[in-house]
Amino acid sequence: MSHFYKSLQQFIALILMVSFTGLTAGAQKPNRVQPTWWFGQSGAINFNQYRGTTQMLNSGLSVPTAFHKGNSIRPYISILTEYRPNKTLGGMLNVAWDNRGGEFETVMAPCNCPADLSTGLSYLAIEPSLRIAPFSSAFYVFVGPTVGINLSKAFTYKQEKQTDVRADWSDIRKTIISAQAGLGIDIPVSARNSETQMTLSPFASFQTDLGNSPRSVETWSIYTVRTGVALKFGTKKTALKKVPDAVIVTPKTVVTEKTVVTVEEKEIFFTVRAPKIIPAQRQVKETFPLRSSVFFDMGSSNIPARYVQLNKTEASNFKEEALQQNQPDNLNAGRSARQMAVYYNILNIKGDRLRNSPNSSITLTGASVNNPEEGKLMAENIKTYLVTNFGIDPSRINTTGRSKPMVPSEQPNATQDLDLLREGDRRVDIESNSTELLLQVGGSSSPFLKPVQFTSYQVDPLDSHVILNTEGASTLMKSWSVEVIDEKGFSKYYGPFYTDRASIPGSTILGDNASGNYKIIMTGETVSGRSIKKESSVSLMKTEKGKEEGLRYSILFDFDKADALSSYEKFLTDVVTPLIPENGTVIIHGHTDIIGDEKYNHTLSHERAMGTQKIIENALNRAGKRNVKFESFGFGEDQNLAPFNNKFPEERFYNRSVIIDIIPGK
Repeated sequence: MSHFYKSLQQFIALILMVSFTGLTAGAQKPNRVQPTWWFGQSGAINFNQYRGTTQMLNSGLSVPTAFHKGNSIRPYISILTEYRPNKTLGGMLNVAWDNRGGEFETVMAPCNCPADLSTGLSYLAIEPSLRIAPFSSAFYVFVGPTVGINLSKAFTYKQEKQTDVRADWSDIRKTIISAQAGLGIDIPVSARNSETQMTLSPFASFQTDLGNSPRSVETWSIYTVRTGVALKFGTKKTALKKVPDAVIVTPKTVVTEKTVVTVEEKEIFFTVRAPKIIPAQRQVKETFPLRSSVFFDMGSSNIPARYVQLNKTEASNFKEEALQQNQPDNLNAGRSARQMAVYYNILNIKGDRLRNSPNSSITLTGASVNNPEEGKLMAENIKTYLVTNFGIDPSRINTTGRSKPMVPSEQPNATQDLDLLREGDRRVDIESNSTELLLQVGGSSSPFLKPVQFTSYQVDPLDSHVILNTEGASTLMKSWSVEVIDEKGFSKYYGPFYTDRASIPGSTILGDNASGNYKIIMTGETVSGRSIKKESSVSLMKTEKGKEEGLRYSILFDFDKADALSSYEKFLTDVVTPLIPENGTVIIHGHTDIIGDEKYNHTLSHERAMGTQKIIENALNRAGKRNVKFESFGFGEDQNLAPFNNKFPEERFYNRSVIIDIIPGK
C-alpha cells in the first residue's frame, strides 16, 4: 500500500510541475501555427482504488469473509481526437482500452487462513470531454462523462489450503457511465512554422466512483487517478498559394479568384487607453454587504462545516467589531479570502446582533426542493445553534419551511445548469423587521444584513488596467480578441470579448517586468463573416502601491436580474454619491456567476454597471458636482476578473454584483 501511494504522489507531483511550467511559460511563446483538428494516441497508468463490500463473486461462489478495499497500478491506452476552434475552448474524444483490474486487500477467512482476491476487469472506454485553456496558453483542463463497455470480468480467488478459483464475476454491468476531470500541458516538439505540428502532452485526470460500480449487486466501486502522456499531430496551412489574377482590395471587400464583391459595413475603430503608472495595489476602505442566507449542501440538513460555528465559550467572547478588524494575513489571497472570512461568520454576527438588541426578532425560512419539512429542519438547526451557543430566547426566532425560497434561482421550464441553480435554492434565508439587524444597503426592503466595514489592500486596482475600446463591436461583431506582443516578440492572448470595451490588468501584461513597450493587435469577425484586424501600442511602468486611498461599495443582484437597481437608488444617492470628490474617478464593474451563456452574462453585467452609473450621474448633477470621471465595465463571468470563486453557491451569489470604486482626484 505504501508503495502504491508513493508512486501516486510521484506521478501527480511530476504532472503538476510540468503543468505549472507550461502555465507560466506557455503564454509567452512566440506565435505558432495552431491547427484546428488534432489526432494521436496516449498511454497512461491507472492508479485504481477499490471501495465498498464484495463477498458474493458469482452464483457458485460466496467467500466466507467480505473484501472491502483494494488498489492497483494498471495500463491505459487510447486513440484520441481534439477539436480546437480557438485558443480557449474545444473538445476532446478518447477511445481507449481501460484496465481497472487490481488486488483487494488480504482478509482472514474463519479458518484463520489468509485469503486474496484479484480481478482482470477492463473496459472499452469512450470519453468525450470539454477542453478549456483558461489562459489561452498550452495549459488546459478537461471535464466530461465516461462510458465504459465491459471487455473482461475475470477474477482469481486464493485461500490458503484451498485450490485457487479462476472464474468470471456475475452481475457485471455491460455498460457503466461515470465522469472525469483532468489537466494537461501541450509541449511543442515541431518547428514553429511547420504546417504539421506535433506535441507531447503530459496529463493527469481523476475518474470519479460516481456511477463507477462494476456490478449490479453489492457495493463495490472504483475510482482512479490516471497519469500519462499523449502524442498529438495537427496540420494547418500557413500561407495562401499564389492565385492567378490576384486582386488587392481594401478591408471592406470580399475576394474570390476573379471577382471582387463590395460589402457595405460600418468601419470599426480600435483604441487603447493605458495608464503610464501601474499600481500593483491600493489601500481601500470597503463596505461589504452580508448576504442573509446560509446555503446547505445537497443531501444534508446540517449546517455546512465551512460556516464558522463556535462553542459556548467562544460565542460568549465573540464581537462583530473584532471580526472586522482581524482580516486574513495573506491579503494577496484576493478579495474572496477577505470577504468570505466575514461572510462565513454570518451565524455568529447574527447571534451577536440578537444578543445586543434584546427586542429584535428574526424569521428563518428554509427551502429544500419539493421538501418543505427538510427546509424547516434546516432552519431549526440554525435556531438550535443560536439558542444553545448564544443564549437567544427561542421565542425570538421563528422557523418555517418551503419548497423554494421567496426569490428562487431556478425558473419554470429552465433546462440549463439545473444542479447549480438548485444548489443556490437550497438555503435558509434570515428575515427581520428590526432595523438594528437588517440595515442600510437597499433601504428598508433590503434583503441583506447590515454591512461590515474594514480597510484592506486592493490588488490590481481597475485604474491600473489597460482599457480596450472597439467601437461598434457589440452590434457589428460576433466577438473579438487581442494579442499583446512585447519587445522580444513574445505574445499573450486575451478574449474573446463581446462588448465595445474590455479591460486587462496592467500587472498581468507586465508580468515580472518593471516596464515595457507593447504592440496590441485586435482581431475579430463581423456578423457578416468579415475578418477585422487593428493595431495599437502602449507603454507601461509598474509601481508597488497607489498613494491615494480609495473607497469601495458593492451592491448585489438576484439571479438573472439587472432591475434590482431601483431598490439601491436611495443608497447610491444618499450614501455613495456624497463621498465622490470633485475631479475624482468612479470605476464601476459588473459581474455575474458562471451560470448561463457567456455572451448573455457579459451583456447582463454591462447593463448592471451602466444602470449604476446612470443613478450616480443623476445624483451628482443634482448636487452640482462636476468633472467626475466614470469608467464602467461589464466583465460577465470572466473568472480571471471575478471578485469571488464559483465553487459554492454563496460565492456565485456574491459574483452577481456591481462593485463601485471611488478614487480621489490626483
